[in-house]
Amino acid sequence: MQDTTDVTHKDSERRISHGPGLSPGAQPIKRFGELTPKGLAALLTCLLALASVALAQGPQKAATVQSDAQKTFEKMKTLAGSWQGTIMGISINFTIRAASSGTAILHEGNTSGGGPPNHEITMFYLDGDRLLATHYCDAGNRSRLEGKMSPDGKTIELSFLDVAGSTRGGYLKGMAFTMIDANHHTVEATFVMPDGKPIQLRGEFQRDK
Repeated sequence: MQDTTDVTHKDSERRISHGPGLSPGAQPIKRFGELTPKGLAALLTCLLALASVALAQGPQKAATVQSDAQKTFEKMKTLAGSWQGTIMGISINFTIRAASSGTAILHEGNTSGGGPPNHEITMFYLDGDRLLATHYCDAGNRSRLEGKMSPDGKTIELSFLDVAGSTRGGYLKGMAFTMIDANHHTVEATFVMPDGKPIQLRGEFQRDK
């Protein structure tokens, strides 16, 4: 009887020492506060590594890649302001500004004497992944152009798409803006005369304000 009691008592002590659900020889789970400095350092290293991976992945998902048309449109916006220059000996003032909450760019040409161009405007806007421009010519028609950036990133070239309205007074068939620096740019244009002959126009412009 005594032997049975001793065996039972020893088994009970073993169960208490190992804790509930632990078999002899199993290692008890350590709480966070019971970790050794070496174990704590290893845990913090793992957590920091996971955080770095999460931060690296976050911006990649949120980043949006601009299309070539958007980049060209933003480049055109840098010309916002008033510009003074001459084309074929005629003094012209160009005013360029963002319009319609920044979704369009208004380009307006005027001469001091009131002759052509007189409030002649060109509207630049994005249409999907294309940069388009509609030129409202004082000859009474509307040329539609598509703009692209040159490989060196300095020139916005606008190629002819179509024209609406009468072309008896001539029409615009191409245009290019070349940025020299923040305060200087050139404008080149191809204008088709009433007889169908194209002529090349060029002007240098300096920022007025």
